[in-house]
Amino acid sequence: MAYFHFYPPRPPDQCLLLVKSYLLTPELRTFVETSVATMADTRTMLELLQAPTEGYGDAVVIPAILAENFELKVGLLTLVTSRQFHGFERDDPHSHIRWFNKITSTLKYKNVPHEAIKLMLFPFSFEGAAHIWLEKEPPRSIHTWEDLVSKFVNHFFPPSKTINLKNDITNSQQRFDESFGEAWDHFKDLLHKCPHHGFSDLHQIDTFYNALKQSDQDSLNAAAGGNLLNLSTTTSSPSPSSDVTALTEIINELVLMNKAAQQATVKAIEETYVICGGPHPYYEYLATGGNTFDACAAVGTYNQGGNGYCPQGDPNYRASNQMGPPDFPPPNV
Repeated sequence: MAYFHFYPPRPPDQCLLLVKSYLLTPELRTFVETSVATMADTRTMLELLQAPTEGYGDAVVIPAILAENFELKVGLLTLVTSRQFHGFERDDPHSHIRWFNKITSTLKYKNVPHEAIKLMLFPFSFEGAAHIWLEKEPPRSIHTWEDLVSKFVNHFFPPSKTINLKNDITNSQQRFDESFGEAWDHFKDLLHKCPHHGFSDLHQIDTFYNALKQSDQDSLNAAAGGNLLNLSTTTSSPSPSSDVTALTEIINELVLMNKAAQQATVKAIEETYVICGGPHPYYEYLATGGNTFDACAAVGTYNQGGNGYCPQGDPNYRASNQMGPPDFPPPNV
């Protein structure tokens, strides 16, 4: 057992601390006296209040570059700063990382590690809160690209955001005015926003199916040759099973069929509503059969006299002789 005794402090300029300890062993009792001297701080108050001139090192440590005369081109820096990450609530760090990786994937410099290029360029893509965050990181605390990505994503994608996005995926519902293809694209967007959601492929398909309107569920069942969910099987394999692949192909095929049907409908509407460019009043247009629409049926009681009379074949009859609906500009004479 050790016992400590502290002597009263001596003057600051000769501060001496004596420590007496008694070390007991079965064989021997010893007395040890240790002195520790500390030097007094002789700096003036003005010197103590001066700002430090050290400790401003960057958080990111760039690997050694062996290439001679290597420099980052101005055009490359301009490209990186054209889409900066500010750290707003709506900003997606995963999307920013994917965008940055696409830019840097094509960069090749002799005797320059690719990781060094990414570590040098990435801070230039920060602005606002993101720039402040990196400035607050301890100097020389980030040594690899993986370290930088991990700290960046975890800071701007906290667990609370992950929980909210996972709830959005689980509780997603097809809107009443949303087509099957639009609902599928919307669901994939939710998954894309949270790549670490952790939902299995079968769970994703099950969630999407239950989010659909009854009519689109029936379409899926018909395309699958039975109830889609009954065709699913549970799998513990990390890779998609053949069942999941088949179900995904069915969904994609139905999406293509749905989009093709929409395009055909739009084309039919465009061909039906063809406006005649000839010198006709507002109520006359060329029908799909090539016949001029009956002006009497269009204007009704707005004809002069209010009796709906429309002289057929009268070469002297002009459209200007007719009255349009209230507040409608008269036809050009």
